[in-house]
Amino acid sequence: METNKLLEVGAKAPDFTLQDAEGNSVSLSDFAGKKVVLYFYPKDNTPGCTRQACAFAGVFEEFKQIDAVVIGISKDSAASHKKFAEKYDLPFILLSDPELAAIQAYGVWQEKKLYGKVSMGVVRSTFVIDEGGVIEKVMPKVKPDTNAAEILAYLKGDN
Repeated sequence: METNKLLEVGAKAPDFTLQDAEGNSVSLSDFAGKKVVLYFYPKDNTPGCTRQACAFAGVFEEFKQIDAVVIGISKDSAASHKKFAEKYDLPFILLSDPELAAIQAYGVWQEKKLYGKVSMGVVRSTFVIDEGGVIEKVMPKVKPDTNAAEILAYLKGDN
């Protein structure tokens, strides 16, 4: 199995068009001129992913105040995202990538080892994309509980 290489700072962020929880098409290019926090996560309603999503939800107003868009992407279906967003009152965009188009384009589909078993999966990673569509910050293998706060501190220049 070939492991994709994570995109790096300075790379042009690959555009994509994916379905949101309501079934609408959303493209990265829709947000040109804004900072975009793009986070990839393995699966809706799992403990780590839920903590990460709730952490982003908890500081969502602060992201809005600095005009930053938060987008979460996993390979779950739009219906799964809808339930996940409703259950935890998630105010940001969740996009469904069952074909792994964006997931592979950003290099987050990688070999993972769990209990000695190797499989392919989404490595929890966050990208900050600047107003011009260029990757400004890459955070691979982020911790679910601190990721949102770390990104917010970065965007506010507190770090």
